[in-house]
Amino acid sequence: MLTQDHVKLFLYQILRGVKYLHSAGIIHRDIKPGNLLVNSNCLLKICDFGLARVAEMNKNRDMTQEVVTQYYRAPELLLGAKHYDFSVDMWSVGCIYGELLNRKILFLAANPLKQVDKIIDILGTPI
Repeated sequence: MLTQDHVKLFLYQILRGVKYLHSAGIIHRDIKPGNLLVNSNCLLKICDFGLARVAEMNKNRDMTQEVVTQYYRAPELLLGAKHYDFSVDMWSVGCIYGELLNRKILFLAANPLKQVDKIIDILGTPI
């Protein structure tokens, strides 16, 4: 059973791991539940650095757009941004946090355009 304490602990560990990567200038670019390993002691590790890259500071250089599993992809990537930064990882972490709280994928959609619609629908809803 996943308790609120588990959620807090997992989020804390994810954020520490992402902070470490970002402080080294690395954008993971594929943070998703499948790339988070948890052992029986609730120790979490971030894995699969196949899409990770050093952050590109030159905004005139294009970056790959097809990164991050669709459900955890930041809106700027869905909308075709040619340059992005560490925020794409933070969006993914937020999606995972929402998934941990709600026990379902937040922005489940068939394609990137429907994904944008879903984000707008959910984020445009008054609390």
